[in-house]
Amino acid sequence: MPISSDPRSGRRMLRLLLTTAVVAAPVLSVHAGPAHAAGPAPRLSVSSPEPAAAGVDLTDPRKKDIAMQLVSSAENSSLNWKAQYKYIEDIDDERGYTAGIIGFCSGTGDMLDLVELYAERKPGNVLAKYLPALRKVNGTDSHKGLDPNYPKDWATAAKDTAFQQAQNDERDRVYFNPAVQQAKQDGLRALGQFAYYDAIVMHGDGGDPESFSAIRRNALKKAKPPAQGGDEVKYLHAFLDARKVAMKAEEAHEDTSRVDTAQRVFLNKGNLDLNTPLSWKVYGDPYTIK
Repeated sequence: MPISSDPRSGRRMLRLLLTTAVVAAPVLSVHAGPAHAAGPAPRLSVSSPEPAAAGVDLTDPRKKDIAMQLVSSAENSSLNWKAQYKYIEDIDDERGYTAGIIGFCSGTGDMLDLVELYAERKPGNVLAKYLPALRKVNGTDSHKGLDPNYPKDWATAAKDTAFQQAQNDERDRVYFNPAVQQAKQDGLRALGQFAYYDAIVMHGDGGDPESFSAIRRNALKKAKPPAQGGDEVKYLHAFLDARKVAMKAEEAHEDTSRVDTAQRVFLNKGNLDLNTPLSWKVYGDPYTIK
C-alpha cells in the first residue's frame, strides 16, 4: 500500500506489519473479514511475547509484534499476521489486487516496488515475469497481464523466505519507519506511534486530502503535540478525530471501529505506552493480547 492507503493517494479497503529480526507470532484460525465473510467471529486471545517495559517505543520487537497484530485484526480479521504473506484478492476498492502483510496493491505502486525488490534479490523468481504487467496496471484497477495465474504464483512466492523478507523490508521502508519517526518527532509514545502507523497503512502519504500528512495537519489545527508543548492525550484525540473524517470520506474505509473500539479505547484508558494486556474490537469482533 503506497498505504491509499499512494504512495497511494487514497489507499485501501475495509478488509481491508517485522523487523528484520522476526518475532514469533501465535498461530490462530483465520476467519474472513467483514468485506468477504459470513458467520459469527470467534473470540481470539493471544499471549504476546513478554510485555515490554513502559516507555519502550514501537521499534522494540515485542511492541512491533503487537502493532502487527493490531493492524492484522483490522485488515485480515486475525491476529496471525504472519499468515498474511500469502494473502491476495481484489477487494473491489479500485486498487486492483491487494496482497501481503500490509496490503500491497497492484494499482498503487507499492506492489510493483515490492516485486521489483524481490526480483533484484532473487532474479528469475516466480513473480518476476509479471513486472511488465504490473508497470502497465499501476494506477488502475486492471488485472490485465496478471490473470489468471498471478494469485497462485503470489501464494507460491509467499513460501519463500526471501519474499517474506522483502515484504517486511518494504513495509518498514514505506510505512512503519516513516510513521514512527514522525511520531517520535512529535513527542508521541507507543500508542501515538501506532496511531500514525495504522493511518499511513490505510491512507498512504500522498498529496490527497485523506493522506496521513493531511490527517496530521488537520489534527495540528485542533491541538499541539507534546513536542510543541501540547497535551499528548488531547492531541491524540484530535488526530483520531481527523482520521475518522478521512476514513468516512471513502466508502471502503467508512467503518471506523479500528479507531472507535480499538485505538480510542486504549487512549481513554491512558495506555499511552500500549502495554499489554490489550482488549479491543474491530467490526464488532473481539480480540485480546495478554
